[in-house]
Amino acid sequence: MAVFVEGTTAVFTPPPGARHLVGDFTDWQNGQPIPAAPEIRVALPRDSWTEYAWIGENGKPFADPDNDTRSLNPWWPYPRAVEVGTYARHPLWTAPAAQAGGKVDRLAWEGGVFPGTRRASVYMPPGYDPGQLYPVFYIQDGVAFLRTGKLGELLDKAIEAGLARPAVLVFLEPGDRSREYYLNDAYLEFLTQEVFPRIEDAYSVSREAEGRGLWGASLGGLISLYLGSHHPELFSTVVAHSGAFIARPDAYMETRVGQEWLLRTLRERGAPHLRVSLDSGVLEWLLAPNRRMAALLADLNIPHQYREYQSGHNWVTWRAALPEALLFALGT
Repeated sequence: MAVFVEGTTAVFTPPPGARHLVGDFTDWQNGQPIPAAPEIRVALPRDSWTEYAWIGENGKPFADPDNDTRSLNPWWPYPRAVEVGTYARHPLWTAPAAQAGGKVDRLAWEGGVFPGTRRASVYMPPGYDPGQLYPVFYIQDGVAFLRTGKLGELLDKAIEAGLARPAVLVFLEPGDRSREYYLNDAYLEFLTQEVFPRIEDAYSVSREAEGRGLWGASLGGLISLYLGSHHPELFSTVVAHSGAFIARPDAYMETRVGQEWLLRTLRERGAPHLRVSLDSGVLEWLLAPNRRMAALLADLNIPHQYREYQSGHNWVTWRAALPEALLFALGT
């Protein structure tokens, strides 16, 4: 048996060739892998979803061959999951599909600020009317939010239920997400010079800060809150899932807890123009930085919500968080 649950303890049995166990509970390979043993016991939160993989003799992760419970990870095939109790699902996810769905256009152009072909998917809500002005969100890691997160389909449901206002969602796909999203001011140039003109010329969306927001997860959440907080003339709302708030601009990709430059910057300058939705998994290394960011928003009286989910730094967490983030950003 690959893994079984006793109370709130997951018991892992290594398959042939496994040398270490990694997962949400070890910060994957950035933390301390657990050496393989005949039985590995890991205490987990009640009603939680935890992802893991085995490390082989070649040092590379591989999927547990005896566990068919897959993650929603759109980038790596090897994470498998163990559920303790019942992981909560929001009612919007269990509701039937909306009778009327939004339409999605695909855009592509040759990049100027960043090299290569740039791509975006533009969601228009059901009954889209070019004569009406819609709020707009520019969403980082767009393909993942569109296909894995199914954010457009979720908004369809929320609109039909009368829970959310119609909006246009612009799903932007990065080139090199690590460089583009890591506190990079050139990303603002990309938005203002290449994205906004294309969207605002072709779609009936707000050109004012009050109707414009940013949305992202992890590094995408970092760049969203960074740009949103620093540019009141452009943005009024930010949604950040598991924001990578452990970055500083003078140390590219040196992401250690305690290096919370954006937190210090916001403490000094404030962001009274902003509304912010934050969330984090309880089984990830970014939990404490997100808690500290939420506490700062409370201290500064910035309208916000902060939620935690019984899972890790993955798309199960972010999908669980999407309904309440959506209702905060666009709720009626």
